[in-house]
Amino acid sequence: MNSLDKYLEFIVEKLNEIKGTQRDNIEKAANLVAESCKADGRFYVFGSGHSHMVAEDIYIRAGGLAYVKAILPPELMLHQMPNKSTYLERLEGYSEAILRLYKVDSKDTLMVISNSGRNNVPVEMCLAAKAAGAKVIAMTSLKHAGSSTSRHKSGKRIHEIADVVIDNMAEAGDAGFYIDGFDTPLGPTSDFAGTAIAQAIIVSAVENLVKSGITPPVFKSSNVDGADKYNDDLFDKYYGYFK
Repeated sequence: MNSLDKYLEFIVEKLNEIKGTQRDNIEKAANLVAESCKADGRFYVFGSGHSHMVAEDIYIRAGGLAYVKAILPPELMLHQMPNKSTYLERLEGYSEAILRLYKVDSKDTLMVISNSGRNNVPVEMCLAAKAAGAKVIAMTSLKHAGSSTSRHKSGKRIHEIADVVIDNMAEAGDAGFYIDGFDTPLGPTSDFAGTAIAQAIIVSAVENLVKSGITPPVFKSSNVDGADKYNDDLFDKYYGYFK
């Protein structure tokens, strides 16, 4: 079997591992999201570096729940310059200001995505959200978190703060697939696993709302005829400057 086939099997094994060990935690997270929606709160999602892709994947897209608001400050992404997000993620005091801008409060749920869960910005994001009364979900690699110490003065990593912890089952350092004759790991898993977990949260939360007699506001594809007016109404209702 060549490396292509082995890697595709590796992906399937990771997803099965998540299904076998994290199902209950995903459901708990979905229940928090549903309760926030019922209270007309929001499901905020944050990740820096590559983790921002998980946040972006459930934000304003076909099949996406309109209660989702992704926190995507460009300085913490990767498109501006190499290592910028890596360095900025270690700054103190950044997250509290961001959450004030988004007006996160007790009706809301925040999911913070960080493979290591150790840097100041994701740790402070969890702490500030909890201080505001919001529920917090941590999506992280417990294997990675368990092999490193926090960089935050509290000594905590995000899984030690959150109300619900979902392990993405990634290896320490994320890349964990090896090919013969090459000793540097390839094939990081946190983003495809994180996207699957995040979409599973949305699916389960929507089911919760439907069973409660609520018609959830879910986007349709803008490339489907007739969807523009439908989506524009959701934008007008759920995406004003103030929530």
